[in-house]
Amino acid sequence: MSVLTEPFGTEFMLRALLGGALVSVICGIAGTWVVIRGMAFLGEAVGHGMLPGVALATVVGAPVLLGGVVSATAMSAAIGALQRRGRVSYDTAIGLLFVGMLSLGVIIVSHSRSFATDATALLFGDVLAMEDADVVVLLVALLLTAAIAAGFHRSFVVAAFDPRVAQTLGLRPGLAQVALVALVTVAVVASYQAVGTLLVIGLLLGPVVAANRWTRRIPTTMTLASALGCLSVLVGLLVSWHAATAAGASIACAAILLAALSAALRGVVDLVRARSADHSHQQPVGPAPAVATPSKGTA
Repeated sequence: MSVLTEPFGTEFMLRALLGGALVSVICGIAGTWVVIRGMAFLGEAVGHGMLPGVALATVVGAPVLLGGVVSATAMSAAIGALQRRGRVSYDTAIGLLFVGMLSLGVIIVSHSRSFATDATALLFGDVLAMEDADVVVLLVALLLTAAIAAGFHRSFVVAAFDPRVAQTLGLRPGLAQVALVALVTVAVVASYQAVGTLLVIGLLLGPVVAANRWTRRIPTTMTLASALGCLSVLVGLLVSWHAATAAGASIACAAILLAALSAALRGVVDLVRARSADHSHQQPVGPAPAVATPSKGTA
């Protein structure tokens, strides 16, 4: 048991575990809609869209998280504006802005003296450096995520299947799309310090994909995905402590491995059930009915 408890005898590991758990719940809620709506590319683009704001904040000495929020919000607003104009498709707009924001961020960071350190923390996160103030920010982000998901739940569900029906019901699918992009943006920004912009997709997708194998309802998927995300954080931190690996990368890798393990286990369960069903069909239900034979005295 000391292997499991020893790492969390330190204050910074406990903060990392708590902060990572909060990030897991945020990603479990937002990631469920990312998977349902097929928005993985958007999550990655918003993550890299934070780079210019974070880089500029680093250069001028402003709060890094504030710069990331402003940059990610601008990225999300620009995607929505391009989509509404109808000149380019949704994925094309994301691709153009993704490359543009990433290039701008690299240009800004390249002029900073601490280029290597800042870029590493941005791309891969630094969950072990989390402070009490960061945990408070994550708690606020969780409340905001839950409020958006609960307030727009019906709109998200209907718009995911048929936006025209959502429009007919007065659910305003355009506003729901904006809220969904905002939900993803909050999740990406909140996950920035834990796993960085490069690995955030792993925590957004991995636990949800793993949960999807066992759930049918959206709230259940969110709950199980959040729990599996917390497990990924725990496993990742333990591996990081004992194997001296990067904490953020270990957490993201654990999330992806959980998804693969869940898929393999679901396949085994389905195979066993299929064979059991085939075997039950082959077995006779009861004794064969007796065939009546006429008696000798009968004409």
